Amino acid sequence: MGMDRDAARALARLVGAGRVAVGVTALVSPVAVTEPWIGSLAGAPGVRVFARAMGGRDIALGIGTLRAVTRPGDEARTWVALGGVADTVDLLATAFSFAKLPRRRWAILVVTAAAAVASFRAATALEGPERGAPRSSPLHNGATPAG
Repeated sequence: MGMDRDAARALARLVGAGRVAVGVTALVSPVAVTEPWIGSLAGAPGVRVFARAMGGRDIALGIGTLRAVTRPGDEARTWVALGGVADTVDLLATAFSFAKLPRRRWAILVVTAAAAVASFRAATALEGPERGAPRSSPLHNGATPAG
């Protein structure tokens, strides 16, 4: 059974807000975000810089998603799907190094997989323009073709 548009928007808001929260945490306390993922290396200066940079990515994707879900049209689908792509990359990066990661690697794998699935599920349910909403395509301006 498919998800209705309101439920998809609620899920997208949840994922977007979670992304902003993780991003802010990475900026303020990068070790808190990286230690469960990579263990004792989390405190290294280069890792802290990288975590803060990734936090900026999550904040931008999260704010874009939160903004898009409040507007008519299909812009939200794009933002939510792009967040799902980022989560899928995180999932794959974790899976490729899984054996060398600390014990909490399972939690990271589950969280990144859940975020990716939630994002793609919401994006799929948001597919297509809303009834009565303007199309977001630059090619559609409401004019009828000359005949």
